[in-house]
Amino acid sequence: MMRFIDENEDLCGYSVADVIVGKASAILFVKAGISAVHGKVMSESGKAYLESHSIPCTYDILTKRIINRHGTDICPMEKTVAEIDDAEIGYIALKSRLNEIKKLSL
Repeated sequence: MMRFIDENEDLCGYSVADVIVGKASAILFVKAGISAVHGKVMSESGKAYLESHSIPCTYDILTKRIINRHGTDICPMEKTVAEIDDAEIGYIALKSRLNEIKKLSL
């Protein structure tokens, strides 16, 4: 989703289905102008964020939070936006966090 946003793709009015939808992805969907979201797994904060922006959402499983790949903590992207409600600020924070993660992988 970040690549689409970076490339100024016009996604207004599109619907999205994803395996995991947390607040981080919800912020990106709002920024991109997505009109409806379905997640196989959706966090309560992702659902609340989408609903607060009048984006209809459905899910197969609603969970309290999205956990990291190791199952030891909250997803780092979710932590990044936990206290952010503005989509633009959230996008910038997520982009910065992703760049940090890429640098650590080198």
